Amino acid sequence: MATTEFAVNWDYRCPFARNAHEHVVTALQAGAPWRVEFTPFSLSQVHVPEGGTDVWDDPSKARDLLAMQAGIVVRDQFPDRFFDTHLALFRARHDESLDLRDEAVVREVLSRGGVDADAVMTAIAEGWPMEQFRKGHEWSVSEYEAWGVPTFMVGDRAAFVRIMTRPAGDGELAQTTVARVVDAVGGWPEINELKHTTLSR
Repeated sequence: MATTEFAVNWDYRCPFARNAHEHVVTALQAGAPWRVEFTPFSLSQVHVPEGGTDVWDDPSKARDLLAMQAGIVVRDQFPDRFFDTHLALFRARHDESLDLRDEAVVREVLSRGGVDADAVMTAIAEGWPMEQFRKGHEWSVSEYEAWGVPTFMVGDRAAFVRIMTRPAGDGELAQTTVARVVDAVGGWPEINELKHTTLSR
């Protein structure tokens, strides 16, 4: 079976990014034959006014960027723990209503997932996770004109996609859902926008 390659961005604050990433991770854990690039994106940076200070260079925004940097460190230095930690950070924000700007909260999420929180915070203090954050964000903006999360990037095409459901641990459902998205983004450029006027309740 051929390997499907795509990138998908995230910011832990977005509930639709949570839905999409739960589907992607659940499918991968169930054996989906995909190569996925998890790309960080800052919703704070999107809202910086023209001429304003980028969030990467604004000390007052440091707390807002903490959880994302933690996710980047785990992605790059503890890849075997990334999927579980990634979803745990989403759950902390959206299911547990915890404040991911609080270092103690982020440390607790990391520790619960078997990640060395001290090592993660040391890496953040070194500065390279912020640079990776900036590069990932700026890449998706410059290459794909991304403006929000989750944006799926397939080949030379990209689309912002709102998935309304969560996989609830169903790997087959997750794989089918994401495969439909990737096929639509990469294979149907004729469709520029599709938005349902009504939602199932």
